[in-house]
Amino acid sequence: MKLFKFLGILFLLSSCNAPQAVYDYDQQVNFQKYKTYALFPDFKTGLSQLDEQRLIRSIDEKMQAKGFTRAGDPGIYVNVYTQTFQEDNRSRVGIGVGGGGGNVGVGVSGGIPLGPMDTILKLTFDFIDVEKDNLVWQAVIESPFDFNASPEKRQSRFDKIVETALEGYPPKK
Repeated sequence: MKLFKFLGILFLLSSCNAPQAVYDYDQQVNFQKYKTYALFPDFKTGLSQLDEQRLIRSIDEKMQAKGFTRAGDPGIYVNVYTQTFQEDNRSRVGIGVGGGGGNVGVGVSGGIPLGPMDTILKLTFDFIDVEKDNLVWQAVIESPFDFNASPEKRQSRFDKIVETALEGYPPKK
């Protein structure tokens, strides 16, 4: 029984920090025909130049692992845009005061947040058919991100985000 409790707690802790993905795609498209890709001509993620380079390295590595080659005359364009927001995921210390007499009780309490708010990075990956100029596949990823982390940790986080995004490609019909 203790093993199940331990595994449950371990699962909860590991799932809280993992990137979460949502996928959408055009059901009429034959995804097997796409073998080449390029970055969208107006590729602007909204990240710093160094983080954008890290993201591009991750995209190139993971796309090649999927069997794609980067080409000047691609089948699809890959576009990524980002958004950051703060999420209040902090623990709190509760303080309360109360009293009562007879059949009446009164209490007041409040919580004091501990630690900083979490920064969430939301990345939207678009695959655009070059020939038809149509969006054919999309992944939206939300992941905790530490903009104060070391370059190595940031690269590792982008690798995990891109890997999670591409898990849904090609879609299973």
